[in-house]
Amino acid sequence: MKGEDAPGPINPDAVQHLSKKKKSRVDPESIIRQIKEGDRVALARAITLLESTKLEHQAMASAIVNLALPHSGKAIRVGITGTPGVGKSTFIESTGLMVIERGHRLAVLSIDPSSQVSKGSILGDKTRMAQLAKNEKAFIRPSPSGTTPGGVARKTRESIILCEAAGFDVIFVETVGVGQSETAVHSMVDFFLLLLQPGAGDELQGIKRGIVEMADLLVVNKADGAHAKKAIEAKREYAVALHLYPPKESGWKPKVMTCSAIETTGLDEIWDIIKRYRDEMQANGYSESNRAIQDQYWFHESIKADLHSMFFNNDAVKANIPLLEKDIAEGKITPFDAARQLLNKFQGK
Repeated sequence: MKGEDAPGPINPDAVQHLSKKKKSRVDPESIIRQIKEGDRVALARAITLLESTKLEHQAMASAIVNLALPHSGKAIRVGITGTPGVGKSTFIESTGLMVIERGHRLAVLSIDPSSQVSKGSILGDKTRMAQLAKNEKAFIRPSPSGTTPGGVARKTRESIILCEAAGFDVIFVETVGVGQSETAVHSMVDFFLLLLQPGAGDELQGIKRGIVEMADLLVVNKADGAHAKKAIEAKREYAVALHLYPPKESGWKPKVMTCSAIETTGLDEIWDIIKRYRDEMQANGYSESNRAIQDQYWFHESIKADLHSMFFNNDAVKANIPLLEKDIAEGKITPFDAARQLLNKFQGK
């Protein structure tokens, strides 16, 4: 009103908090400081920036990851994969709660399959892991797989770095299904666990050789009730099959276990094997050399991804793709010549 002073803020502290929060969105140092202090909202926000396709978000995310690097690298990274319906979510929740009881902090990066039609994803892992999601020492981040090969979200590896900077000393990466293209997770974890159903037989034939060769531990889940006997039989068949594979460079001999994620039996033994693996690989130097190899791999993969993005965002490429597609459909040009022409356009020839 005329003659009256403008009223002050109702809650000055709230305004100050919002101001700090707004600043943290554009300041990588503020975000990494919050992440190191255990702010899970800041961690989730940083991962969202990682997954964004906007150039300004990518630049921000890159700065955050670089600041996080000195504070990462000390966690046990475990990849967990298996066919749909094998019980991955139940296994991760039961094992995760047990790991937390042993004094650890756990981050779960779970990858939900994206529809190839709608490109959407349900992202329901927090629902499937309700108990774990409520635990203050756990962080669950579901991400859509998108079009990324390997069943792993495009920025999962950088997400691991951020989670380690936040103080999570155990990282579980859950991948989509099992198949030849699902093995990218192997290149970003220390230990690779393949979850299996009871009743080997035909299923053993259906599993891709590559995924079994990469596994450090095969676990037959659902070893309870009517499935208990089948689980033991499956364990025996998988153990025999492992003898057909060549020895690992690490010197580790893959093992086969049974467990019941519902009854939580066998989980302690599985975790003990993971810890023994870590201790042995650190002692023989494989852990350090393997992570160095993984860094080189992702260096080359990043180049490929960036080149792919640069190519398809090029104005000349975008303008000529529909024309060349039309010529291919009409049989005027082969797909290979069309691709060569498009590359020439990209190079300005």
